Amino acid sequence: MHRYLISFDDGSMNFSTEAEWVEVGTASRAVVQEAKDAGVWIFGGGVERQRASIVGTNTVVSDGPFPEAKAVIGGFSIIEVASHQEALKWAAKIAVACRCAQEVREIMFDPDS
Repeated sequence: MHRYLISFDDGSMNFSTEAEWVEVGTASRAVVQEAKDAGVWIFGGGVERQRASIVGTNTVVSDGPFPEAKAVIGGFSIIEVASHQEALKWAAKIAVACRCAQEVREIMFDPDS
């Protein structure tokens, strides 16, 4: 089995009405429940905007990242499936539910994790 990170950029879900947020929330929770029922769901969630801190190798803490400087993750899902093709199928379901494109990346295997 392989684990995959499915994510979208901060700002991808800029909806203009509360009704859109409700619809997306309902649809995305349904996909999460489907993934849980299928036994592929590991973890996921949205990431608060602009709440990041950077801890350097010298242990100095600074504010950031800022979206005008680089793209940041707005939300993510971690799933465990048999193949890249299966991960893409789940990403498609998430994309439809969230109404935004999803990036799919395999997580490197670590036998100690």
